[in-house]
Amino acid sequence: MPNTLDLNVFAASQQAAASAAAHVDMHVDLATDGLQPGWVPVVKAFRASPDGLRLQAFLSQRRDQGATVYPPKALRALALTAPETVRVVILGQDPYHGPGQAEGLAFSVAPGTKPPPSLRNIFKELQRDLGLPMPADGSLVRWAEQGVLLLNTCLSVEDGQPASHAGQGWEALTDAVIRQCSQSGLPKVFLLWGAHAQKKAVLIDAVRHAVWTANHPSPLSANRGPAPFIGCGHFGQVNPWLQARSIKAIRW
Repeated sequence: MPNTLDLNVFAASQQAAASAAAHVDMHVDLATDGLQPGWVPVVKAFRASPDGLRLQAFLSQRRDQGATVYPPKALRALALTAPETVRVVILGQDPYHGPGQAEGLAFSVAPGTKPPPSLRNIFKELQRDLGLPMPADGSLVRWAEQGVLLLNTCLSVEDGQPASHAGQGWEALTDAVIRQCSQSGLPKVFLLWGAHAQKKAVLIDAVRHAVWTANHPSPLSANRGPAPFIGCGHFGQVNPWLQARSIKAIRW
């Protein structure tokens, strides 16, 4: 019979293991469960690739070092928007780096979360361009569900440290996603906001698709030249382009 001390040690070890598992679950999830089926092959190929293995090792190391990494569901855009339904790709840089902000969709925050400055500038441009009122919250899930792929070039970030996970492997996955969007499915509008996003233009068939660029909507660049975000007119141009190709318009 094990003594009480042995049982206590065993219980403590089991609790520690459960706590570690929960800790992992709170960090970036690269599982394909819940993803739209059309994205699963590209994610599985990435996970097994040198870039994917390098990224997973980096994320594991940062987790073990106690880093707070956002968002837990890094692939949420691939869960909400199927590749065959994509009509618009909005490409940003990396997730928000404040607590409770990033939710796995570029520029989007959950209802009840104050919209960050970049998102406020997006809404300002919508208001300027289309006359739309400011929305009640900062969630862009309604866009994702209509075929707007809300993607960043890098899909995780550490608390308070913008671009902290850039160059760690995510770019290989987002390259593959953009290539798939370019090579299959409907003709699309690609909105590349900021220098990081604009580097992806070489992956896109600009004959078949529309590729429009502007500065990132961050307050640091939204009003600066040579291509200010405020005044870019992208939202007003999307639906006429889609409808000219018999593709359903987006309800912004």
